[in-house]
Amino acid sequence: MFIGHFAPAFAAAAVSPKAPKLGALFIAAQLVDWAFFAFAAVGIEKMRIDPNATVMVPLDLYHMPYTHSLLGTAVWAVGFAVFMWFRYRELAAGVLAGLVVASHWVLDYLTHRPDLTIAGSEPFLGLGLWNYPFIAMPLELGITIGAFIWYVRRTRGPVLPPYILLGVLLIFQAVNWFGPVPQQVSLGLYFQALLAFGIATAFAFWVGNNRKHRRERDW
Repeated sequence: MFIGHFAPAFAAAAVSPKAPKLGALFIAAQLVDWAFFAFAAVGIEKMRIDPNATVMVPLDLYHMPYTHSLLGTAVWAVGFAVFMWFRYRELAAGVLAGLVVASHWVLDYLTHRPDLTIAGSEPFLGLGLWNYPFIAMPLELGITIGAFIWYVRRTRGPVLPPYILLGVLLIFQAVNWFGPVPQQVSLGLYFQALLAFGIATAFAFWVGNNRKHRRERDW
């Protein structure tokens, strides 16, 4: 899952005015992937190209205990929650940010083949929806667009920026689904992934810095 991971970020930003701004929540949504690609670049975690891995994604993510185990994700979630708690001086901000980080493992569990773990070793978990594009693609688009609409309805600000953000996300998702298949793992591949996360997050900061939560009487 790619842009679907941002759905919890939109939802958290919508649910409470005490939530961190959207840009910080976009970091939370992909925090473990930021870490994975950084770790993979220096050999701490590992992946390889395997055209038979799943129908949709030709990546064999065969060693990622520090980021994509349930325990590893929980550690990242707690760490980011504490950071956001102190950053915003608001417990709710920390809790919401931590939940967004934790949501990454749950969403990956739905789409990955069994390559996720509880604590870095067997059993390997994953429902494998990437083998069923007619389920995975509508699911990813549905949760992302649904959460986006909720966020826009619950906040107020300039109309155009959030739709530009959504357009950027949809373009990235189209490239992810229909673009060229990588032939080998390289530093360039890791950089492309991190660059995509960075661009999406920059747009999210732009949007979040220009929108405020609606008061109940605004409804």
